[in-house]
Amino acid sequence: MTASLPRKDLFDLPEGMIYLDGNSLGPLPVAVKDHLASVVAEQWGQHLIKGWNLDDWMEQPVRVGTRVGRLIGAPAGSVVMGDTLSLKVYQALSAALEMRPERKVVLSDSGNFPSDLYMAEGLIRHLGKGHELRVVAPEEVEAAITDEVAAVMITQVDYRTGRMHDMAAITRKAHVEGAVMIWDLAHSAGAVPVDLAASNCEFAVGCTYKYLNGGPGAPAFIYVRPDLVDTIQPALSGWLGHDAPFAFEQSYRPAKDIERMRVGTPPVLQMSALEVALDAWEGVDMADLRAASVRLCDLFIAEVEAKCPELQLVSPRDASVRGSQVSFAFEHGYAAMQALIARDVIGDFRAPDVMRFGFTPLYIDEGDVIRAVEILAEVIDQRLWDNPAYRRTGRVT
Repeated sequence: MTASLPRKDLFDLPEGMIYLDGNSLGPLPVAVKDHLASVVAEQWGQHLIKGWNLDDWMEQPVRVGTRVGRLIGAPAGSVVMGDTLSLKVYQALSAALEMRPERKVVLSDSGNFPSDLYMAEGLIRHLGKGHELRVVAPEEVEAAITDEVAAVMITQVDYRTGRMHDMAAITRKAHVEGAVMIWDLAHSAGAVPVDLAASNCEFAVGCTYKYLNGGPGAPAFIYVRPDLVDTIQPALSGWLGHDAPFAFEQSYRPAKDIERMRVGTPPVLQMSALEVALDAWEGVDMADLRAASVRLCDLFIAEVEAKCPELQLVSPRDASVRGSQVSFAFEHGYAAMQALIARDVIGDFRAPDVMRFGFTPLYIDEGDVIRAVEILAEVIDQRLWDNPAYRRTGRVT
């Protein structure tokens, strides 16, 4: 049975808060609190080391990966959880470059999340083999894929503007030119329909603390196309990626499946929170979720443009090329966002002037959108942002 939306009763949101920042950190699912308490008190507390077998901690990374895989069109056993997104980017990119040793260009775009670019820079410097990170404008990506390119590394949905790349078209062009395709789904998983199997891409990575509501520090995931996984030689050849970790062999021998992309000990508490958080997705059809997201985003754009003409839309107006977020530019965007947050409308800010709002139909409805814009209009019209307290910047914006 398809679940109806929204499902607000499944989330522990403060009374009166309109939470439009699930694209940065998802809210706490109600069921997670009791489950985590049970894992701590009973599994860790009573079972201790026996938990690895008795409570299936060792199986968690693939078990949870398969559940995440359902939301991104990945077949069972092709996704594994663990580590951070940056490490998963490193794993995917290092494997891709080894697959194309004669090529020296890593292609990305200026809308990619900076951490992905940083990891590419670091890997290239470490390899010392003359690789080049080539960064082009988002709209130039497809044309820039040539037979020089070893790997194309793209975040499907731009973290700042919400602009969404055409996964099928870019992957197809990459393969025509003989390049390896890596997709970062940090702003896609749980936000837009994704079909990794149909795209035929080699790798995909993503995080689970945004739309999947796994909590701060929730583990990342990596997908490897099933026909390739046994040929990948992991650069991070960690103990738990070994084919027989408890044989304690002196040399690394990778596991024969997606488990070779495991590195170190999985974060059991964080993964346990994520595992229960994913229950909120049971019965949810991604096409229905996408339709609801488009309605909410379109309504928000119309309301903001009608009531706050000072703000300039920087997200695509066309929903077919936009993820599940809407961004507006405003000269005093940081202070205005702090004023909004003080009034329990939670979004966030991205330099230099972008006010960013995420729309998650699991717990946001049209009434929330209308009320949020009413409060935003008060902040702008009454210059409530013009307060020194709202201009003080914290380490996280």
